[in-house]
Amino acid sequence: HDSVFGNQGNTFFFKGGHLWKGFHGPAQPSNEIFKKLHDIHPLGHVDAAFRMHNAENPDDHDHIYFFVDDKVVRFYDQSLEDGYPKEMTEEFPGVPTHLDAAVECPKTECMTNTVLFFKGQDVYFYDLATKTVKTKTWSHLPQCTSAFRWLEHYYCFHGHNFTRFHPVSGEVTGNYPKDARNYFMKCPNFGHGGDRTVPKCSEVKLDAISTDDTGKTYFFAGSTYMRLDTSRDGLHGFPITRSWKELTNGVDAVFSYIDKIYLMKDDKVYIYKADAHYTLIEGYPKSLKEELGIEGHVDAAFLCPNEHTVHIIQGGRMRDVDLTATPRAITNDVPLPPHLSDIDAGLCGPDGVKVFKGSQFYLYESPKILATGRIIVEPQKITSAMMGCQD
Repeated sequence: HDSVFGNQGNTFFFKGGHLWKGFHGPAQPSNEIFKKLHDIHPLGHVDAAFRMHNAENPDDHDHIYFFVDDKVVRFYDQSLEDGYPKEMTEEFPGVPTHLDAAVECPKTECMTNTVLFFKGQDVYFYDLATKTVKTKTWSHLPQCTSAFRWLEHYYCFHGHNFTRFHPVSGEVTGNYPKDARNYFMKCPNFGHGGDRTVPKCSEVKLDAISTDDTGKTYFFAGSTYMRLDTSRDGLHGFPITRSWKELTNGVDAVFSYIDKIYLMKDDKVYIYKADAHYTLIEGYPKSLKEELGIEGHVDAAFLCPNEHTVHIIQGGRMRDVDLTATPRAITNDVPLPPHLSDIDAGLCGPDGVKVFKGSQFYLYESPKILATGRIIVEPQKITSAMMGCQD
């Protein structure tokens, strides 16, 4: 295909004058969704497209840019904006015309808010703040006909294959190229994409759930994890080992604390530094006893925003550990009400404490109210909006 980008939970794939909305289903003329697109050029093709990520500039943020020959067109909410098309030299000085591909890269992943433009083997890094361009030659990458940022990963598409690359170094790790028909598109007779079934919400059972300081929310089930805060890009499960490669057997409980994520499995805790990619801190894993002053299997763990006490659920008890103390030890140990004796996961956020049990969860105003158990709370069902399951 010629270009690809994500918007409002949909991924748009362009080829010639047509687009595919999402990962399966028929093509449709692209000017049916992006009206007036074909007026710009009689061929109706698109060289490159991306969704702008520039939160500091709300006038540009989340707008869609299309590149056709030496012109750039801008859409917002699928409507052509006034003043477009413009000459590329006016909008993106220093970037060549007749591009092959383009992809946005926010400063959390590229140091500064950047757009990567591809032409042949050359990549032009356009800094949105300074409007300056740096050029690199990535001859190890295939010639990208489109590039795509999805769930913080970067993909170069070439033919019906794709290669995942690092947006700063261009480094390719893992076994690539891969066939997009096995992963992105749901094609008959191809790979795990075609017959992957989405679990029913009534069958969901979490092992752990956590939100880190940057607002990323993850849930873990079996050998899989899913980012929940990126629902605009679609909810998608990945192997836990993809982000936390040492955890080959799933997790029991997870919590986040000051730029770090703690993952517990059996009697061990793995602590990773949370950057654009997670790195295991030297000397880990350590035993739960050594790190947190607790022993035995952990069912769930959660930490409320801006607090320093982690609440650890083990069997029918909730144990609190002060993370600022050295050595760490249990500061409070209380029995839980009987209906909370086998909790799967817990999460504390601005709306209170959610504890998950099978496909249901209980919402309490605070850890203290949860522990006293005097207030009867009706269980609520996990929904597709929360977890991407089928209602």
